[in-house]
Amino acid sequence: MATWADLVLLILLMVVLLCRPSFAFYLPGSYMHTYSTGDKISVKVNSLTSIETELPFSYYSLPYCRPNEGIKKSAENLGELLMGDQIDNSPYRFKVNANESLFLCTTKPLGEHEVKLLKQRTRDLYQVNMILDNLPAMRYTQQKNGALIQWTGFPVGFTLSGGSEDYIINHLKFKVLVHEYEGSGVQIIGTGEEGLGVISEAEKKKANGYEIVGFEVIPCSVKRDPEVVSKLNRYDQIDPVSCPLELEKSQIIREGERVSFTYEVEFVLSDIRWPSRWDAYLKMDGARVHWFSILNSLMVIFFLAGIVFVIFLRTVRRDLTTYEELDKEAQAQMNEELSGWKLVVGDVFREPGYPKLLCVMIGDGVQIAGMAVVTIIFAAFGFMSPASRGMLLTGMIILYLFLGIAAGYIGVRLWRTIKGTSEGWRSVSWSISCFFPGIVFVILTVLNFILWGSNSTGAIPISTYFVLILLWFCISVPLTLLGGFFGTRAEEITYPVRTNQIPREIPARKYPSWLLVLGAGTLPFGTLFIELFFILSSIWFGRFYYVFGFLLVVLFLLVIVCAEVSVVLTYMHLCVEDWRWWWKAFFASGSVAVYVFLYSINYLVFDLRSLSGPVSAILYMGYSLIMAFAIMLSTGTIGFLMSFYFVHYLFSSVKID
Repeated sequence: MATWADLVLLILLMVVLLCRPSFAFYLPGSYMHTYSTGDKISVKVNSLTSIETELPFSYYSLPYCRPNEGIKKSAENLGELLMGDQIDNSPYRFKVNANESLFLCTTKPLGEHEVKLLKQRTRDLYQVNMILDNLPAMRYTQQKNGALIQWTGFPVGFTLSGGSEDYIINHLKFKVLVHEYEGSGVQIIGTGEEGLGVISEAEKKKANGYEIVGFEVIPCSVKRDPEVVSKLNRYDQIDPVSCPLELEKSQIIREGERVSFTYEVEFVLSDIRWPSRWDAYLKMDGARVHWFSILNSLMVIFFLAGIVFVIFLRTVRRDLTTYEELDKEAQAQMNEELSGWKLVVGDVFREPGYPKLLCVMIGDGVQIAGMAVVTIIFAAFGFMSPASRGMLLTGMIILYLFLGIAAGYIGVRLWRTIKGTSEGWRSVSWSISCFFPGIVFVILTVLNFILWGSNSTGAIPISTYFVLILLWFCISVPLTLLGGFFGTRAEEITYPVRTNQIPREIPARKYPSWLLVLGAGTLPFGTLFIELFFILSSIWFGRFYYVFGFLLVVLFLLVIVCAEVSVVLTYMHLCVEDWRWWWKAFFASGSVAVYVFLYSINYLVFDLRSLSGPVSAILYMGYSLIMAFAIMLSTGTIGFLMSFYFVHYLFSSVKID
């Protein structure tokens, strides 16, 4: 008979196999690739992206030059596939420290479909993304005021304002920054993107050389003489080009035109060291404003939370002290004369409506909150660098799968507490493992059909769908059932008071209590809306998000505020003899998701004004809905668990006959 150790070992083996071990974990600064003078290095190309449509497309969907050996996809992890990255090889070849100007290829005469596609991609502001030694190509544009704006990638083409003609970018001037490195006495772990491993002494000598610390590109459009280029072969030398050129010397996008692609490469020695090569990509405009805004937000929230906590603490302690100092006759007289939380002692632990749904949502909330906390902690300590594409998303998925144990445990234990029996725990565990993933799966499937219809690389491949389903039902579901089993064996939570058979009538109120619950979400929203802006900007504008230290502080603050808000709202409802606190405690902090979703709509209308087309809007709203739903479950769970502990502690602290 298999033991628990065998089961855990089998699960770990499945995860390792499914997650493609060829992609090892990337710790910034832990490995690098050094090159010798004359070594050949290749440029890779990623999907074409645009902030106009948010629909990524394959690089070779346009009539670009193809490599002689054919198109070969690079090994991808699960996160890259879900993010729509499609990394392929390209015909661009460099020789280390060799400055060259080379001819690449000339296309066939452009057909009607190719012209239409090129013009559409140009006017939708699509960017070409190239990668050299895991560094994205970066370009700079100078504004009229002299300021430099940094971009990753370069445009497919350009259209002059008010002009009817479009021009294609067909000449690239690359600048590769290299740092001379001496590896004597230094042990390097790994020598490339293929994996990790301690190199031998013989290989250490090869480590001496040059490391790539920067990759810049200047794009321009050049109209080549057809007779001259017809005599050239791939990688033949050509004359350098001074960019930008006059409009009449640029390559127009027109039916029947043959487009010649060329490039130049220049190697420049740099003082930038390899561990610091990503600093240029992680620079953020307005960093001082960002820091000041976050600090100001934290101070305001700490101040408000402190006031709420002090008032609440004084009120509860005064009530408890006054109540316990009275003798039995005085307590009885007080119960008859006064109203408040003391009068609902026989109903406060009465079974809530839809108890199974509550247990399922709490279980899923624990799983999501745990995943978020652990992921952000790892990212804050630098274990998930932007250099490892897809690693953040892959890590989140793996953490979510394994935290199914915690979800099943908490959900089933709450079920036992409410029902007083373990009967039905399997159904609760199954529901926990299928509720949130099922909703996300349905939304992603609908969005995926839209992406498939648009021939976008953002569509999840069928093979990846099967991998996700396999991970779901072979890892997440069994672990959730295992956690539920442990929940049935855990120590039972007993109520400190007995529940009356007849429920107490709740006094009528002038306004619905749900208005107060809905309004309570504004305080947690105040802790994260600034950070939410930067997160949305990084997602929808293709910027790198790296301030995980701030995000960790904001997350810690959000947990505190959610707990306090739910406890205070629960206490207020008990004081007006409203004993139906279970769901209200959940939605008091969970209602922050409503404001997050409304803010997402506001961001779409006022900040993503360039986003065009109903497909892009549907994708944005679908992903925003998933995000808001996950936030509701996680924040609502935090508030409910704290309120449950508070109510249990409050009524166990009072002597009641």
